[in-house]
Amino acid sequence: MLDVVVRNGKTIDGQKVEIGISDGKIVEISDKISKESRREMNLNDDQYISAGWIDDHVHCYEKMTLYYDYPDEVGVKRGVTTVIDAGTTGAENIGDFCELASKSKTNVYALLNISKWGIVEQDELADLTKVQRDAVRTAIERFPEFIVGLKARMSKTVIGSSGIEPLRLAKNFQREYGELPLMVHVGSAPPELSEIMELMDKGDVLTHCFNGKDNGIFDREKRQIKDFVWEAYNKGIIFDIGHGTDSFNFEVAKQALSEGMTSSSISSDIYVRNRENGPVYDLATTMEKLFVVGYSWEEIIKQVTERPAENFHLRNKGKLAVGYDADMTIFTIKNSEKELIDSNGNIRKAKQEIIPVETIIGGQIYDN
Repeated sequence: MLDVVVRNGKTIDGQKVEIGISDGKIVEISDKISKESRREMNLNDDQYISAGWIDDHVHCYEKMTLYYDYPDEVGVKRGVTTVIDAGTTGAENIGDFCELASKSKTNVYALLNISKWGIVEQDELADLTKVQRDAVRTAIERFPEFIVGLKARMSKTVIGSSGIEPLRLAKNFQREYGELPLMVHVGSAPPELSEIMELMDKGDVLTHCFNGKDNGIFDREKRQIKDFVWEAYNKGIIFDIGHGTDSFNFEVAKQALSEGMTSSSISSDIYVRNRENGPVYDLATTMEKLFVVGYSWEEIIKQVTERPAENFHLRNKGKLAVGYDADMTIFTIKNSEKELIDSNGNIRKAKQEIIPVETIIGGQIYDN
């Protein structure tokens, strides 16, 4: 007997599906499941089901003061089954974060900030004595299931006079500790975006990819994406949205799409202030902004499921497939007008909303 059967399911491309769940795993997928179950979940005709949404850039270590939130506030309550905290903590405090995160309903992973205390202060990479090889190694060895990558924030307010050196150190750590994925935050210069991209390799993640800053990917004089950005994109650097308070611009995203450049993953860079006061609010709102830009719902769903799971090597997540974790998001797409605001105050009108209604994590069902 199965634990749960999800009936009358429909994927975003219209495929009819029923899903059998046992012991927190997907054990059967079919257009019709005949086995008995302890619980049946019948979806309405206007509801869709996908693999659980993954937000690969959040800040949810509640003990911080600059950037913090609570995993379930940005996760399960928002239709998100898995979050990756993007470098809030470093080697000295990631153990405490891991313990707190284990109490959440939402699946929580972390990118280890290369500065040992993480983002305690805005300029965590200005003092390179806080970037310690042995501390990084010890943290990775202690929490191999929790730490899924490294994080280096490479913008003016973070690095002080350290220049490009923090990224060089991050790349050294990455090579030494088993080619962990590396996420690089970009913003105002220094360092120049061209310097950063030159050091990045295929599979590295550039977050805040469509920010509206002068040091971003868009050449406002020529009205096109910068040539060196195309070189980095074509060599396989992963472009991640990382919306945040100050890092997503409609015009930049639209121009990139018009030239054939798309993000690989859609993430919110959410924390308590931009969740409560905007312009982020939740992952679904960020997804709606990419739809307004011109992405299809099919592509958007891939960018919050399959793609981030691949980018951060989250095995058994990101797909509706036998053997995968029973993490799923059930949602509707509603025809209605909604005002969306980017990080620079630009407004666009959406004609569709995506609304998560129920979340399944490890076979457990939660209403939104």
